[in-house]
Amino acid sequence: MSFLSKIFGKSSQVSQTNIPFDNPIQVEFHSHLIFGVDDGCQTIEQSIELIKGFAAMGMRKIITTPHIMSDFYKNSKDNLFPLRDQIRAELKLQNIPIEFDVAAEYMVDDGFERKIAEGNLLTFGPNGKHILIELPFMNEPPNLSSALFELQIAGYQPILAHPERYPFYNNERTKFHELKDRGILFQLNMLSCVGYYAKQVQEAAQYLVNNRLIDLVGSDAHHIKHQQILQDVLQNKLFHKVCEAELLNNNL
Repeated sequence: MSFLSKIFGKSSQVSQTNIPFDNPIQVEFHSHLIFGVDDGCQTIEQSIELIKGFAAMGMRKIITTPHIMSDFYKNSKDNLFPLRDQIRAELKLQNIPIEFDVAAEYMVDDGFERKIAEGNLLTFGPNGKHILIELPFMNEPPNLSSALFELQIAGYQPILAHPERYPFYNNERTKFHELKDRGILFQLNMLSCVGYYAKQVQEAAQYLVNNRLIDLVGSDAHHIKHQQILQDVLQNKLFHKVCEAELLNNNL
């Protein structure tokens, strides 16, 4: 019995296949592996354990993305880069062959546009202009349109984290297409493929994949339980289908 089945039982909304699958994703993007800075890993031992797991999955690179929120997680390069370097040193000491870098997952809140204006954002990608953003789960923020405009005129490429998890978009799916028409990239949480969050989230993920709206995938791993469930994701038909698209992960 799979790890996911043990958690959810036989009624789990998981569509699996026994067809051998060679995971094409080599760059893990969107996780919370910097210890002690958000709701992800809390110790360096936890960070290293998860990184080892990604290396065992065949990942050659991790871009981890701690939360940045104006009133709660006030992270920046000042505190994140030294912790990144500490993790890198431990990876080298343990001879774990994986590249490790840090960006951020920015909440579009009242202070986000000020951060854009300051220009000191944690970005990534080939030109260093990709930026991961997230939204509150209850309602679309009133400043989303203006924040996206400010990002784009400043030359940034916004990536919306886990669009399938926002109920206000799942209830009005034309919003997905409006954002794509504005040039926003979409990142799907791998765990959404197996119904980890909710059936409605899985259905939204199915819609996004079927309509070829996904540009990147990420684990959004916060702890070891998430990583264990990724073994089920690798056998999931929906994940296999999204991997048929021209995803941008391996170009990061």
